[in-house]
Amino acid sequence: MRLFLLAVLALFCTTVFAQTGTIRGTVIEDESGFTVIGANILIKDTSKGTVTDLDGAFSLEVAPGTYTLNISYIGFQDMAIEEVVVTAGEVTLLNELRLVEAGLELEQVVVTAKAIRTTEAALMTIKKKAPAMLDGISSARMQLTGDATAVEAAKRVTGVSIEGGKYIYVRGLGDRYSKTTLNNVDIPGLDPDRNTLQMDIFPTNLIDNIVVSKNFTADMPADFTGGLLNVETKAFPDEKIFNLSVSTSFNPDMHFNDDYLGYEGGNTDFLGYDDGTRALPQGARAENIPTPISGASQQEVTDFIQEFNPTLGAQRQSSLLDFSAGLSLGNQVSVGQSDNKLGYIFSLSYKTDYKYYDEVTYGEFQRFSDPDRTDLRYATIQEGQMGERNFLVGALGGLAYKTQYSKFRLTAMRLQNGESRAAQFRIDNDGEAVGQSGYIAESDNLEYNERSLTNFLLNGTHVLGASGWEIDWRLSPTFSTSDDPDIRKTAFTQTAVDTSFIAGAGGNPSRIWRSLSEVNAVAKFDITKKYKFKGEDAKLKFGASHTYKQRDYEILFFDIQFFGGQDWPNPTPSEVLTEGNIFPNGNRIYYQSGNNTPNPNAYESNVNNTAVYVSNEFDPLPNLKAIIGVRAENYVQRHTGRDQRFASGDILEGNNLDNEKVLDALDFFPSANFIYSLSEQQNLRAAYSRTIARPSFKELSFAQIIDPITNRIFNGSLFEYAGSWDGNLSETRINNLDLRWELFMEGGQLFSVSAFYKQFDNPIELVRIPEQQTSTEFQPRNVGDGQLYGVELEFRKSMNFVSEALSDFGLSGNVTFVESRIDMTATEFNARKNFERTGETVENTRQMAGQAPYVVNAGLTYTNRDKGWDAGLFYNVKGETLQIVGVGLYSDIYYEPFHALNFSLNKKIGKNQNTSIDFKVSNILNDRVESFYQSFEATPEIFNSINPGRSFGLGLSHRF
Repeated sequence: MRLFLLAVLALFCTTVFAQTGTIRGTVIEDESGFTVIGANILIKDTSKGTVTDLDGAFSLEVAPGTYTLNISYIGFQDMAIEEVVVTAGEVTLLNELRLVEAGLELEQVVVTAKAIRTTEAALMTIKKKAPAMLDGISSARMQLTGDATAVEAAKRVTGVSIEGGKYIYVRGLGDRYSKTTLNNVDIPGLDPDRNTLQMDIFPTNLIDNIVVSKNFTADMPADFTGGLLNVETKAFPDEKIFNLSVSTSFNPDMHFNDDYLGYEGGNTDFLGYDDGTRALPQGARAENIPTPISGASQQEVTDFIQEFNPTLGAQRQSSLLDFSAGLSLGNQVSVGQSDNKLGYIFSLSYKTDYKYYDEVTYGEFQRFSDPDRTDLRYATIQEGQMGERNFLVGALGGLAYKTQYSKFRLTAMRLQNGESRAAQFRIDNDGEAVGQSGYIAESDNLEYNERSLTNFLLNGTHVLGASGWEIDWRLSPTFSTSDDPDIRKTAFTQTAVDTSFIAGAGGNPSRIWRSLSEVNAVAKFDITKKYKFKGEDAKLKFGASHTYKQRDYEILFFDIQFFGGQDWPNPTPSEVLTEGNIFPNGNRIYYQSGNNTPNPNAYESNVNNTAVYVSNEFDPLPNLKAIIGVRAENYVQRHTGRDQRFASGDILEGNNLDNEKVLDALDFFPSANFIYSLSEQQNLRAAYSRTIARPSFKELSFAQIIDPITNRIFNGSLFEYAGSWDGNLSETRINNLDLRWELFMEGGQLFSVSAFYKQFDNPIELVRIPEQQTSTEFQPRNVGDGQLYGVELEFRKSMNFVSEALSDFGLSGNVTFVESRIDMTATEFNARKNFERTGETVENTRQMAGQAPYVVNAGLTYTNRDKGWDAGLFYNVKGETLQIVGVGLYSDIYYEPFHALNFSLNKKIGKNQNTSIDFKVSNILNDRVESFYQSFEATPEIFNSINPGRSFGLGLSHRF
C-alpha cells in the first residue's frame, strides 16, 4: 500500500513539474571509480542546489534554460559544468562526473555538459580497481553496439562463449563450473539442471552492466570456477524510458517451408503453456488402471483409452517467420518537496521462433572386440527431420524508493516458455553389434515442454551517515516449474513379413508425463566498514546468507498393449488410436501403466546452505592492495527416492531413502587477491582461492530419464555398478591460481594478459555406462583428479594508430588457451586398456570433459555516433571438447568446433536518433552443430548432427 501511495504521489509530482526540466547525473571518484556520497551540487548564481545520495546520484528540477553547475567535495578539485541545456518536461543527463583528488593548489575543473559520455570509462575504472579480476560490458556500450539482449552483449566479454544461443560459459569450462546471478543473488534458470541462466530473456535497455568475475572473493558464492556472471538491472532509470521494439528473422532452410513438422496442440501454446490438451487422463495415477486383465469392464477400458489424445503422428505444415516484440518503460521522480526519489521500470517481451532441421542424425557406435579393427561400427543410426516452435513471454517490473542514505528496491520477474517439437526418424539398428537385436523402424515423436520462472527481489541498502558503515540486505524467492506433458513416441518396426509394433525392437507406442517444481529462496546481508590503514582507504566486509532449495520430480510412463495379435494394413500413426483399433475392436489396444507404487522415477530433494564470510581490503605497502578473506559454507542436501528394485517389492536388496542426507559438508573457502599498481594505467594481479562444484538434484538421485527421440537414458549417480561405480558421488573441490597484467588506455582501449591454474579434486563428468549394452545410458561420476593450465589475452584497440581516417574502426579480440588433464581412476584406465587397439598406447591421462582447449572471440567494428552508424563483424569458436567419457566398448564423444561468424548493422535515425534499425546475419559460414565418437585411427562417427542454417534478422525500435 505504501508503494502504491508513493506511485500516486509520483504521478502528481510529474504533472506539477511538467513545465520544468530535470538535470541528473552521478558523481564518482576518478581514481577509484567509487560513487561520492554528499557531494554539493549548485547551480551558479542561484541558491538552487542539492547533494548526491548513496549512489552518488543527484536530480535537480529547474526552469528551461542554459546553466552552469558547480560540484564540490572535500578533498577533491571543484568542477564546473558549463552549457547545461534544460528543456521543459525532459531530462538532461550528465552521466558520470569524475572528481579528481585535490593537489596542494586547488583548481577548478571546467567541462562542457555535452562532452561527458564516460559510462564505458567508468566500467574500465571499476575493472581497474576491483578486488577480483573482472571483465564486462556497460549499458553505454550495449546501446552503442545495438545489442538487443544480454546474450548478444555478453559475447563481447573476454573468455565468454555462448551455448545454444542462450547459455554463457567462461574460459571454455562447461556449465558445471560457470554461474549466473541476477542482481548479485542466486537464481535458477528456466532449465533447473543448469547453473547458468538463459541470457536471451533480458532486453539490454533494462541492464546497467554485465560483469564476469574470473576469480573468487569471499563475498561471492563459492560454487563457481570458470566465472561468475552477474546481470545488474536498472533500479533508477537515469532518464525516462519508453521503448517499443519489433524484430523478425528469416532462415531459408526453416521459414516458409511446407515440409515443416508440427502437430495440433492447445489453444494457449502461443502463450507458452498448455491449456489442458495434453493433461494426464483422470485415473491414470491409480495403482491399477482399467485394462482387460485388471477386472475392469469393457466400457471402463474403452473410456479410459479415449481420454488419451488420439494424435500420434507428426504433420507437415508451413512455418512462418520468427517474431519478437518488446515494451519497456521507466522513470524516476522526486517525491514531494524532498530529494527523495521514486523509480519504476517495467518490461514486457514476447518471442516466437520456428526451427526446422532437415538433416538430423543421432548415432550410437561401438568399438570392435578385435584389437586389429580400428574403425567403429554402428549400433543404431537415426536419421530424419525435426520441427520446433518456441514461445517465450517475459514480464519484469520494479519499484525503488531512495533517500539520501537509504534505498529500497522491489522487483518481480515472470518468464513463461513453451516449446513444441515434432519429428520423424528412420531407425536402423545393427543386430551384429553387441547387445543389439537388429531392426528397421519408422518413428514419429511428439513433445511439448513448458517452463516457468517467477522471481522476486526485495533489497535494501543503507549508509550510516559519515560513519563509514554500509548495510545491504536482500531477500529473493524464486519459483520454477518444468513440465513435459504427454511425450508421444510411435515407432512401427519393419520386418520381412509385415510392419507392426515389436517391444524388443522399435517398441510399442509410449507416452510420458514429466513434472518438476522447485523453490529457491535466498536471504543475505553484507556489512561494509570503511576505515584508514596507514593513512590509506581500507575496507572491512562481512556478511551471511542462507539458501533453501526444494525440488519435486516425477515421471509417469504408459505404453500401448494388444489383447491378442496385430494387423496393420495401413501402418501410420494416425490410424493407431482410431475407434476400430481400440479395445475391444480390431487390434484391441489398451494402455498399460509402467509405474510402480512407490514410483522409482519420483523424488523429493532439498538443500540448506548457510554461509558466512569476512574480507579485508587494505594497502600493506605503497601501490599494493591486498584483499584477504575466508568464506564458510555449511551445505546439507537431503533426498527422498528409491530404486527400481525397491519399488518392485524387494525391500531387502533394494534401496530406499527417506529425507536422508546425501551431502553434508562444512567447507572453508579462503581467498587472497593482490593488486600491484605498476603505474596509473597498469596493474599486476595475483590471486589464490578455493571453490567448489556440487552435484545437482537429479545427479544425486535414482531417477532414470529417457530422451524419447534418441532413446538415451540419464541415470542418477545413486545407482551402483559392481566393479565400476559405488554410487557415492561427491563434490568437486578446486584450488585456483590466477595472474594478470592489464594496461588501460584512452577511450576504453585496453590490453591484458592472464595466466591461470586450477586443480580439481574428484571432478564430476558424464560417463557412458559400460555395463548397459542393450541401451545407451549415461551417469555422472567422479572420474579422478584433474588440473588445467591456461592463458588469456584480450585487446580492444582503435584503428587510428594506422590512420586518423580509420578512427571510427576498432579491433577487439580475446583468446583463451587451456591445457587440461584428468588422472584416470584405475577402473577407467583398465577399461580403456582392455580395448586398446593394435599400435595404440593408452595413457592414464586424458582431457577434461567440458573443457575447451581454446576459445576465440574476435570483432571488427565501425562506430560513428554523430551519424548514428554502428556495425560489426564478429567471430567465435570453441575448440574440440570432450562431451561424454567413453569406457571400454564405447569411445569418447567430442563436440566439434562450431565456427560462428555473425554480422550486425545498426542505424539510428531521427533528430534525436530515437529510432533504431537493426540488420543481422547469423552463422554466415553455415556451419553445423555436431559431436562425434572418436577412437584411435578411426574415422569420427556422428553422435549428434543438426544444421541451424544461415539466418537474416531485421529489427526496429523506437525510444519515445
